[in-house]
Amino acid sequence: MNWNALSDNELIARYQAGEETALKTIILRYERRLFSYLMVSVKNKELAEDIFQDTFVKVINTIRSGNYQEEGKFFQWIMRIANNLKIDYYRRIQRMPTVDGGEDFDIFTIIGSKDESVEEKMIREQTYSDLTHYVEYLPEEQKEVLKMRIYNDYSFKEIAEMTNVSINTALGRMRYALINLRKIMSKHQVVLE
Repeated sequence: MNWNALSDNELIARYQAGEETALKTIILRYERRLFSYLMVSVKNKELAEDIFQDTFVKVINTIRSGNYQEEGKFFQWIMRIANNLKIDYYRRIQRMPTVDGGEDFDIFTIIGSKDESVEEKMIREQTYSDLTHYVEYLPEEQKEVLKMRIYNDYSFKEIAEMTNVSINTALGRMRYALINLRKIMSKHQVVLE
């Protein structure tokens, strides 16, 4: 049997029926493209490998559990999973700040360098928390473009390619995301300084 001649959905159906070769074919079909994307995106081989493995673990678990729903192209689904895992990784490391203290490291330069009061810091953190929360209320397509642009610093060309839309559509989704986010924040009286 020529496994490569089968479509993604046929391979998924065969894998769900117990044919392990079908899964191997899908992984081989997309591994280079996905890993290349991750390398360009995170610029760290070990991190790219971790996200790559986590992506396919999630793909396999979703397919095995019967929760995979055909909603377009399989590769875009894999890319969304990888992108979300990457975003989750960067969110985690942002919560855990580190300081690289070389030979001349002095802890007092860090302790004394804060110009922001405790109250200002709390207000700023709450505002960012609110903003992140309200992003989740955006329509899915707008939220996806906004996260890819803001959190991952993708160009609109990259976003258009990854979401399989034109650059103008990606730009439009970003524009409407910002308009809708302003409306939501205004409604909830959140003010960004």
